[in-house]
Amino acid sequence: MSSTDEGGATRAEQPIILIRGFGGLGVEDEKRIAYQGFNDGTVYPQKRGENYIYEGLILRFMKSRWIYNDATNIVGYYNEPIIRERSSIPAELSGFDMDLFSGHKVVIDPGTALSLVRSTTDVRRTLWVFRYYDLDDREDFKRYGEALVRLIKFIRKLAEHKHQAIPRVNILAHSMGGLIVREAIQRSYEKGRAADHINKIVTLGTPHQGISFQLLKNWTGTGVGAAAELEQFNPDLQKRPENPVGFPKFSEHFPADRILTVVGTNYRTYGPVVASWLNRAFSVTGEFGANYNRSDGLVKQAYAQLPGAPRCFVHKCHGGPDSLVTSRESFEISTRFFFGNIKVRLNLVKAMVKRGQDWFGKSEFFFGVSIKPRRVDFELFHQSAEAENCYGPFSKPDLSDTSHDGVAFNWADGDAGKRLIWEGWLDTGAVATPRAVGPRDDAAAAQARAAPPDDVVMRLDFYLGERDLFGIGFSDNVVFRKQYYARATFDDVTDPGTLRELVLHTGEDFNDPRHSKIMRRSGTLWEFDVEGTGFDATFGLEFALA
Repeated sequence: MSSTDEGGATRAEQPIILIRGFGGLGVEDEKRIAYQGFNDGTVYPQKRGENYIYEGLILRFMKSRWIYNDATNIVGYYNEPIIRERSSIPAELSGFDMDLFSGHKVVIDPGTALSLVRSTTDVRRTLWVFRYYDLDDREDFKRYGEALVRLIKFIRKLAEHKHQAIPRVNILAHSMGGLIVREAIQRSYEKGRAADHINKIVTLGTPHQGISFQLLKNWTGTGVGAAAELEQFNPDLQKRPENPVGFPKFSEHFPADRILTVVGTNYRTYGPVVASWLNRAFSVTGEFGANYNRSDGLVKQAYAQLPGAPRCFVHKCHGGPDSLVTSRESFEISTRFFFGNIKVRLNLVKAMVKRGQDWFGKSEFFFGVSIKPRRVDFELFHQSAEAENCYGPFSKPDLSDTSHDGVAFNWADGDAGKRLIWEGWLDTGAVATPRAVGPRDDAAAAQARAAPPDDVVMRLDFYLGERDLFGIGFSDNVVFRKQYYARATFDDVTDPGTLRELVLHTGEDFNDPRHSKIMRRSGTLWEFDVEGTGFDATFGLEFALA
């Protein structure tokens, strides 16, 4: 199924549902967490201004230019069905089916719903925390999917009642929360119907393909309260052809390009150290055994992805402080996917390694890039030796040679031939606000700051490493490392269709012609060259309307 089916996705504001991950074998304490961890953020003492304190997803959405409102209390989650009489429902809500208020564990609260209807709040800019653990339905994973579908039904009905328009929802789900979303899409909804109700999905560290060290393959009958949840982490179950909610079947039910998988890479900061050791011991295909721990501490990088779906790497661990849930990076990436108006692809056109290749050993090369947008001191994409997620290993100096054997970590588009490095989204609306005029600005500087910018800038940090496979030479050679700035200028920065040119800069003084070069057009690509003492390459940037 493609995004053109069922009308495609929209960049307009939609209600956002936040779904937490696995709570452990006992969840009574987890139920007491009001916003299920989505109000936890991170402090970055080394950063300044807006980059210093990240308040967490909920507060940041409420303080953002979209001005979202918390609507979590409008829906109640109970461990037994709630029964109400029609007479208890306010007259202003008489157009709602009684089924929405009574007879189920997930019901609309009449009082808070009435407050929403009477308020100036736009339902399309509301946040909803899905508190599925309050239902006490751990013995049947299907009920989580059914409850999520019911929540989506509530939100759409409230929007229809208030605005005479029925939105779809955006979903942001951490870990097992992403499996609940798939349960709803692949089983609770009729096949193909979820795309009518769900706009876009972002999963943070979701074990779409299971957890590699799931030692007990069948939890049925073990007496463990979380058995139904733990069973979903079984890699064999996830890939089983007869499993209707297995990951290979996802694209039959929902457009794969409307779900973004955010993949964590920093296993070193994950609290439960035993999980990191198990990830190293239970490697997956192509990981070269225990040499690597390509995971966020709990979920393997390869297993956090879905076939055909875009993905990005974030150098954060699975959960806890400064993790996939609490980091600023997750917010920046998610909002650009939800609301961004430019889709960007970075491809390798050709590349040649000109040094390295230890005489005594056997060299192999790893290539990666990290990307930051201007004015946001956080990465939208991360690759590094520390993250263990670079493309490679390449055994030949020509990285564009398609005959490489043993490339365990292939390009993002696999063997499609375009050598896709990164696929991401930018939001030019985020940079259209004029910058504040400082007290020391002269007239010219003040005028420049008061005018909206006409450009979008990304910093591209390229890395090429080498290691000796035989163990005779060095294992951590850096062949090439350099930062560039790709600057796209527009006639109207809010209109991606007015893109004028793309320029590559080697420094941040964009007015210095000695350190800039206009990229050349080649079909749909804007090509540019990167040259160094040990590496020559040509890359292509593709800008398209999102």
